[in-house]
Amino acid sequence: MEELIGRFLDGLEGDRGFSPNTVSAYRNDLGQFCEYLHDDGAIASWPELASTHLTGFVLFLRERDYANSTVARKVAAVRSFCHFLIGEGLLRHDPSDSLPSPRVDKFVPRAISRDEIEALLARAAEQRTPEGLRDLAMLQTLYATGMRVSELTSLDLCDIDLPHGEVQCGRKPDRSRTVPLTISAAESLSEYLDAGRPLLRQDADVDAVFLNHRGSRLTRQGFWLILKAHAEAVDIPDITPHTIRHTFATHALSDGQELRDIQRILGHMSISTTQVYQRVTTNGAVDHEDVVLVGNGASCYDSSGEG
Repeated sequence: MEELIGRFLDGLEGDRGFSPNTVSAYRNDLGQFCEYLHDDGAIASWPELASTHLTGFVLFLRERDYANSTVARKVAAVRSFCHFLIGEGLLRHDPSDSLPSPRVDKFVPRAISRDEIEALLARAAEQRTPEGLRDLAMLQTLYATGMRVSELTSLDLCDIDLPHGEVQCGRKPDRSRTVPLTISAAESLSEYLDAGRPLLRQDADVDAVFLNHRGSRLTRQGFWLILKAHAEAVDIPDITPHTIRHTFATHALSDGQELRDIQRILGHMSISTTQVYQRVTTNGAVDHEDVVLVGNGASCYDSSGEG
């Protein structure tokens, strides 16, 4: 797979006259894309590439808080490479057709209302299957903690401390933190771990908290599809996992929680990143917030690159 990337880059520098700096940036971007596909076990060769792999890569970038301009450049690199693969006869259809180009825009972080979050949780609670118990536990945990979806799907059993009502999230040393659970989130997690997860588990050695129907760790993309399905059922449009993160922060501020406490729970390095929710809560507007828009959803970042 790396050999074709090399051929593509040679063409950029030779036939198309791209600058060495641009070619170097594309080399890094496509190298990261290839590494992501390998690590995710997504494909073994380029003819297998599909739009879901591209969407997953963008989610991967968003969850790692890349700057807007960086995400846009990486998407452009992947899109150009897809065109190259079509020209080489390795792809019949362009998997990047359905991937909108990220754009930098002014945006107010979108939080759904308390009625909407309650409707979302109630919808998940209706399904008493192992998957339904899992979905409710995930949504309750996400809303209670505001954690990133990558942190949610990375949770292992050892990260959950139900007796103390806490969860350890974040794998980066500078982002790892212990955050409190609400009573309802702890109860949903307990029920899922007792009655749902054992029926999904197929390998006793799997430590992941949230499992898919094959007994493997649920992926970011898998969670997003689950969230969208529940949201569509209760008529909540344009929702992403980051919407729940925004909702947690906005509701916590409205309830009088201290800004510094919310900063710690969210894992923001800079208080200015958290302050955007204060301005949204009090003024309903943001002066400087930039976002990457992907598909129907938005992920917020400020000048520090956090979200």
